Amino acid sequence: MEGKREIIFDRLVYSCTFEKHRGYEEFIPEHFLGFQLSGETHAFHADGNTIVPENTIVLVTKNQLIRTIKYPSKSGKYQFVSITLDKETLQQYAHENKIVVEGRYERKQKLFFEPDDFLQNYFTSLTPYIDKKKEATPRLADLKIREAVELLLLSNPDFKHILFDFSEPYKINLEEFMEQNYMFNISVESFAKLTARSLSGFKRDFSKTFGTTPKQWLRERRLEEAHYLIKHKQQKPTDIYLDLGFENLSHFYYSFKQKFGVTTSEI
Repeated sequence: MEGKREIIFDRLVYSCTFEKHRGYEEFIPEHFLGFQLSGETHAFHADGNTIVPENTIVLVTKNQLIRTIKYPSKSGKYQFVSITLDKETLQQYAHENKIVVEGRYERKQKLFFEPDDFLQNYFTSLTPYIDKKKEATPRLADLKIREAVELLLLSNPDFKHILFDFSEPYKINLEEFMEQNYMFNISVESFAKLTARSLSGFKRDFSKTFGTTPKQWLRERRLEEAHYLIKHKQQKPTDIYLDLGFENLSHFYYSFKQKFGVTTSEI
């Protein structure tokens, strides 16, 4: 059965599946708070892999790429609920509470943790909306987001440096970023946005850094990694082509033969 993803109200999303389900690349434009009701989520991102076990809360920060694999519990069901902490609501909250964050907060935070009683009860309070026993008005939706912010700050006051950093993204190191994220199958426009560049600026900086176009570099980099994994790690093409950003297996086989002059089985 294909994974079910349902928007309960505009910022509350419920995900459910009854078998292992591989998600597509997702660009996370806003912070969100999620709760693993049952099963496990394996998340792949630039900093590595994160496993979110059952009965765990995770704070996912904005402006990053994530790919997930969903694993049902032993009872056969996967459930994850998330609520978006959108910029407009956070800005209004910061204004009302006179919260000002100076500079950027670079220190790594633990962003997933066992829920305390307050956070546990918070997600329990969302159950009627998921079960559709109640319908959330826009005003009530705003109140639930504000409640989530209050509880996060109560659990860790340092989260204010993450939630209320409204500074504009700055240009990041292009070479380092692309090496960390080349395997994500997203558009060149999305790569430009994630590196805080216009599309034309991204292409110009990319050419200076790599001496080629983004599409050409991505194709070559993914194929080089595939060659390494197949030859030296004995991995099967069927197990890696999606993880390396190829959309289908036949295109991967064709591109591999075109670049290396041999098929995957011949190496």
